[in-house]
Amino acid sequence: MGMWIGNNRKARRCYGFDEIALVPGAITINPAEVDTTWELAGRKIKVPILAAAMDGVVDTNFAIEMGRLGGLAVLNLDGIQTRYDNPDEVLKNISKINPEEATKLVQSMYLQPIKEELIGKRVEEIKKAGVPAIVSCIPQNAEKFGKIAQDAGADFFVVQSTVTTVKHISSEYKSLDFVNLCKNLKIPVIVGNCVTYKITLEMMQTGVAGVLIGVGPGAACTTRGVLGIGVPQVTATCDAAAARDYYYKTTGRYVPIITDGGMSTGGEICKAFASGADAVMVGSAFARAEEAPGRGYHWGMATPHANLPRGTRIYVGTTGTVEQILFGPANMDDGSQNLVGALQTSMGNLGAKNIKEMQLTEIIIAPSIQTEGKVFQKAQRVGMGK
Repeated sequence: MGMWIGNNRKARRCYGFDEIALVPGAITINPAEVDTTWELAGRKIKVPILAAAMDGVVDTNFAIEMGRLGGLAVLNLDGIQTRYDNPDEVLKNISKINPEEATKLVQSMYLQPIKEELIGKRVEEIKKAGVPAIVSCIPQNAEKFGKIAQDAGADFFVVQSTVTTVKHISSEYKSLDFVNLCKNLKIPVIVGNCVTYKITLEMMQTGVAGVLIGVGPGAACTTRGVLGIGVPQVTATCDAAAARDYYYKTTGRYVPIITDGGMSTGGEICKAFASGADAVMVGSAFARAEEAPGRGYHWGMATPHANLPRGTRIYVGTTGTVEQILFGPANMDDGSQNLVGALQTSMGNLGAKNIKEMQLTEIIIAPSIQTEGKVFQKAQRVGMGK
């Protein structure tokens, strides 16, 4: 498999969302009658779209609103919310700085040490509202922060880094043992990120409750440009889904995969589910919400790296409420609002009654899918021409 790219060197052709299209099936279903719920560690969740653990997207207020609407918003325990007693003041400063100084300012904001007492406080703030609390940190902090978050009442714990593997080599610090982490924590552990069949399978074998799929596709992430690594999300999701299905077949335990990044419109989200995702995680789409703490700005999770920032602050604007972005009514013509409605409508047109059936949708390679017949939209910069 693959094509020759040079003497004795082959490369596999991989695909992103812009290169494929979904083919309608033999039946259609009333969109109001499809089921978009999904399960995580035996818990049924209404909205299969998670808000990413990014400081411009999720604070406690956003997490509470997302939970009220039936979804999950991941709070970053390595971020501004746990470094500052009054994070809103810091976020306000980030939104006001000019583009030339933004990366330097964001880096400096993350030099403030994490206050462990704020971890429990933030979790408790979310739980007091009666909604699920899901929090995230890097592998180096997972054992300590996981216990604090659990004791404070967190429902799910995410361990996330740019690239995550079961086998990590380092002489500077102790590598995280995912098997022990899953055994020692009483709450479900979700791990990411990875993009291959082999690593997805190895992750599932450690006992995790979910795996995040995607390296570098985010709107504010520059990892692919800086490091040159990543796999387009359609191929990455298909490969991970194959690992999930094999693991389920051989063990009887179903571990959902969550496609993370590269999606800002309903169409892209629908393609992720058709590629095999059980849920998706998005950042920029929610950064545009009125409730988002970034005030219309969004920046990558890896930005705080002192010597090699791999994220940039981008302006996405504020277009509506979280509820509008999830359920409408949409006042934008670019597919960035009413994401759940778009998924329901797509499923109805494809004849998929639930997410499992959506994963069986026929996919075609369609390089002209974004441009065919769209000459006026492109010329006028509306709809798909923006």
